[in-house]
Amino acid sequence: MIIGSHVSYNAKEGLLGSVKEALSYKANSFMFYTGAPQNTKRNPIDKNLTNQAFIEMEKNGIDKNNVIVHAPYIINLANKEKEEFSIQFLKQEIKRVEELGFNKLVLHPGSHVGVGTKEGIKQIIHALNNVITKEQSVVILIETMAGKGSECGKTFDEIKEIIDNVKFPDKIGVCMDTCHIHDAGYDISNFDDILTEFDKKIGLYKLQCIHINDSKNDINTHKDRHENIGFGKIGFDNLLKVINHEKLKSVPKILETPYIGLEDDSKERLFPPYKFEIEMIKNKKWDSNLYKKIREYYK
Repeated sequence: MIIGSHVSYNAKEGLLGSVKEALSYKANSFMFYTGAPQNTKRNPIDKNLTNQAFIEMEKNGIDKNNVIVHAPYIINLANKEKEEFSIQFLKQEIKRVEELGFNKLVLHPGSHVGVGTKEGIKQIIHALNNVITKEQSVVILIETMAGKGSECGKTFDEIKEIIDNVKFPDKIGVCMDTCHIHDAGYDISNFDDILTEFDKKIGLYKLQCIHINDSKNDINTHKDRHENIGFGKIGFDNLLKVINHEKLKSVPKILETPYIGLEDDSKERLFPPYKFEIEMIKNKKWDSNLYKKIREYYK
């Protein structure tokens, strides 16, 4: 099982801090942003810390091909008004991923902000064709979206259209998010049917990362609100079938579930649930006392 979670990345510890955090969760994969996802501030990459991180990864069986980088939210390739900024910033992020030594970059395709899905997808294709080069080692993984607001990429057909029209389709893959596809209308209790459709329209070989999240919402509500594993509308057993699916053994699974407060509804001092969620997944048994365990651990 290749499983991990979102981890932090900061100037002080760099990639080494990310690896240490992943190992503390008993993970063999992880995902991180190279800087804050909401702004353009980026610190120089410390090569010494990066080298130390790779030594720790090798010691602990973390394959660099199973490490995922996530592009910042402020990139919106579907918005023509932000085209130049989004293209240039995405180019910079690709270079940072290459400098760090990784090859997978998850990207939200973007929101069309009122011009319609068809025009938004055209803009995404145009932007990607101005970003991707034949020489780059990084594969951009288009994330499946919930369809919140004017998001593009809420169906496999929309993602297929993007892939089919980029100049270098070998530089494009897909990241499937379980909360997003559920909220977009895909019934995960029939996951074999979902994979069959994905394979027919896009090809399973393009599926290179899966975000494992439960959902606070009913199916097809297009809201995109993640929930902890087994506490949402998708359910633990359905998510376990995704994680352990025979056809997806080589695909990294990444948790992005909500942090937990020391008290219900507390917005202060939030703590990551990943150590305990990964333990539940490995044991194949849902623990209704998850929140209590997390609170006792971090007190």
